[in-house]
Amino acid sequence: MSRIGKNPISIPAGVTVEVSETVITVKGKLGQLTQDYADVTVKVEEGQLVVERPSDSKDHRAKHGLYRSLINNMIVGVSEGFTKELELVGVGYRASNQGQKLDLALGFSHNIVLEVAPEVKLETISEKGKNPIVKLTSFDKQLIGQIAAKIRGFRKPEPYKGKGVKFVGEVLRRKAGKSA
Repeated sequence: MSRIGKNPISIPAGVTVEVSETVITVKGKLGQLTQDYADVTVKVEEGQLVVERPSDSKDHRAKHGLYRSLINNMIVGVSEGFTKELELVGVGYRASNQGQKLDLALGFSHNIVLEVAPEVKLETISEKGKNPIVKLTSFDKQLIGQIAAKIRGFRKPEPYKGKGVKFVGEVLRRKAGKSA
């Protein structure tokens, strides 16, 4: 039995879950998400959602935990939301935004302008003496993770000085430089 898949998901107040034949829809105060599913059965009983699989085949075991995690992320997202913060480490690295356009100066000959999806709330924090921070907030965990990974991919942190775009709290593996 899948350890993740067998755990029931509690549905908080203010969240409605609609289960049809192949689609599950979750509505909450922050938004609405839908997810297709197959090879598992989803039941709503007494304020809890249970994901069950028909057999112990490898494919069914894999999808059991997967769909339980995806549905749990949807419920947490529409009720609480998700936040990711990226830190720009480097001299002259700057971030600013006008609405949903993120403008990054990452040491290239030109600024990088990224249009962020309307479901994601974008905020840039620049304080004197501290590294600029890009804060992303959304109810869709997959979308926010994809956008954060794309921003990080513009200039990944390098192992010697740690310059680049990193997640706040991310521990980088550092290397010693040239030894004299």
